[in-house]
Amino acid sequence: MIIKSNELKIFKKNHIDYYLFYGPNTGLIDETINNIFKSIFSKNIINYEETDILNNKNSFKEMIFNKSFFDDEKFIIINRASNKILDLIEELIVSQIEGVKIIIKAGVLDKKSKLRSYFEKHKSAIATAFYEDNYQSLLLTVQKIFREKKVSVSNEIINLIIERSKGNRINIYNEINKILSFAEKKDKIKLEDVLKLTNLAENYSYSELVDQNLLKNKKRTINILNENSQNIDENILILRTFLNKLKKLKKLKIDLQKTKNIEQVLSSSRPPIFWKDKDIIRQQLNILSISEIKYLIQRANNLELEIKKNNQISSQILNNFILENLMSVNNAV
Repeated sequence: MIIKSNELKIFKKNHIDYYLFYGPNTGLIDETINNIFKSIFSKNIINYEETDILNNKNSFKEMIFNKSFFDDEKFIIINRASNKILDLIEELIVSQIEGVKIIIKAGVLDKKSKLRSYFEKHKSAIATAFYEDNYQSLLLTVQKIFREKKVSVSNEIINLIIERSKGNRINIYNEINKILSFAEKKDKIKLEDVLKLTNLAENYSYSELVDQNLLKNKKRTINILNENSQNIDENILILRTFLNKLKKLKKLKIDLQKTKNIEQVLSSSRPPIFWKDKDIIRQQLNILSISEIKYLIQRANNLELEIKKNNQISSQILNNFILENLMSVNNAV
C-alpha cells in the first residue's frame, strides 16, 4: 500500500514488516529511518547491499529463516535496491516470517517498476516516495534544529546554509553540525563565521566523485563526470580530494594489517570518521590493496604538476586518471 512519509509513525510498531523507501531525497529517507525505526531496533540493525544479497542468496535466506529462540527482532536495511530483489522479497512475505522488519532503499523508481508496483499493491507492505525538498520544507527543518539546540541564528545565516547545500538534506546536516560545534565556544554566531565554516555544495559533488571512483562504481562515477564541467582550479581541488582520501585510506590499511579488526580501526581513527562515511570507507578498504593506494597517491601527486603545466587540457588529464582507476582491478591486501 502507498503511505506518505509523514504517516509512517503510525505504522512503525504494527504488523507491517516490509517497507520500500524510494526517490531522490536520500537525506529524508535516512532521517526517517533514524528517527522512526532505529530507536526501536538499535541492537539488531543489519545493513546489506542488494548485490551482496543476490550474490549470497542462500546465506541471506539462512540468516532470515533459521531464527534462534533467543534472537531479538531483526531490522534489516537493503541499500541500492532494484527490481532484481523482488523475487526474494516476495518469497519472504509469503513465508510470513516473524521477528524481521525489512526496509528497502531504492533510487528513483518509475511507475513501471515491478518492485514499486508490488509494494504499492500488497496489503502487507508499504511503499513510500521521498521527493525532493522545497525551500519551505528545508527552512522549517533548519529552524527546528537550531531552536531545539537553543542556538540563535539569523534568517540570513539560515538562507546561506540552504543555498550552499543546494537543497540537499545530508549536506545541510553536515553544515549544521559544524556550526553547532562552533557554537559551543561562541556566544554569538556571525554570518562571516558561517561563511568560513560551510562548504560549497560543489565540494560535496567532488567528494562523492572521488568516493565512487575509489569504490570502482563505474556507472555513478561517469554520471557525476557527465553532470559537471570543471575548470583548472576545480580539477586541482578534485585531485587534492583524491590525495586526502587516499592518504587516509593508506593509514587505515596499515592499521588494519596490524589489528585485523576493521571495526576497531574505523572506531579508533583520528580524526574520527563520521558515521555516514564508515560504510564507504569500509568498502574502499576491501576493494583497494595497499599497493594500489600507494600507486594512486604517487599518480595524483604527479598529476597536479602536469595539470598546472597543461591547463587547457586539465579536465582531459584528470578524467583519464579517473577512468583508468575504474578499469584497474586489484585484490585487496
